[in-house]
Amino acid sequence: MQGQLPAINEDKENLLSQVACFALDMDGTIYLGEQWIDGAKAFLERIEASGRNYVFVTNNSSKNAAVYVEKLARMGLVAGEEKIVTSGQATIWYLQRHFPDKRVFLLGNGLLREEFAQAGIRLEENDPEVVVTAFDTSLDYQKMCKVCDFVRAGLPYLATHPDYNCPTEDGFIPDVGAIHAFIHASAFRYPDRVIGKPNEDIIEYLTTRVNTERSRIAMVGDRLYTDIAAGRNHGLKSVLVLSGEASMEDAARSEVSPHLIFSSVKEMIPFL
Repeated sequence: MQGQLPAINEDKENLLSQVACFALDMDGTIYLGEQWIDGAKAFLERIEASGRNYVFVTNNSSKNAAVYVEKLARMGLVAGEEKIVTSGQATIWYLQRHFPDKRVFLLGNGLLREEFAQAGIRLEENDPEVVVTAFDTSLDYQKMCKVCDFVRAGLPYLATHPDYNCPTEDGFIPDVGAIHAFIHASAFRYPDRVIGKPNEDIIEYLTTRVNTERSRIAMVGDRLYTDIAAGRNHGLKSVLVLSGEASMEDAARSEVSPHLIFSSVKEMIPFL
């Protein structure tokens, strides 16, 4: 662990006053299901009233930005797609820079496939040059056979994010990390590169989107191994909230420790 944990609901070094943009995890940080976490909407309003910016950053690549915009609208928040940063978008950006015009086999939902196609990614089912795996809730055995064949053949192999499970209102469901375990069992390879939190590529994409120096961005989330590691490892401020997955006991055991810890984003309001 990286030193003693900070006291809960305190900012003794005034770190939040240095933040120009808050990069916010969603489920467990801002809402649970379709219910606001207490004070979260007031927190967003306070950020904007202080003249600063926020974006939502999610590893979930089973949906596109438009779905999150619609969900937030149902919850009473008007936010455009410019407020949404997903691992799927970051993967598109990576492909455009490193594999331009290559044929891509995408293991992903229809919404993500649509987003890739709209961005000019050439999707290919039978003769790809690159493999991309995402959180595909439409997965079937035929798809698994096909992706294992392409990975086994040695094609470049990318993944949108690393999460093993996805939280739902009823518990957890297998995420893309579980799919990678299946592929490895058959094709003996894990992805060559994983784009989403806590890795560098989504942070680089984030900084280009918000046009803000890393030292002035705060990654706020409830997961130590994605949100907090993303902040700590890549030069951002990292803020753990205890309204979702992680507890103080988890934080005490973690190899990465946050700069700040709050019970929820509501407790951050006085420091903004």
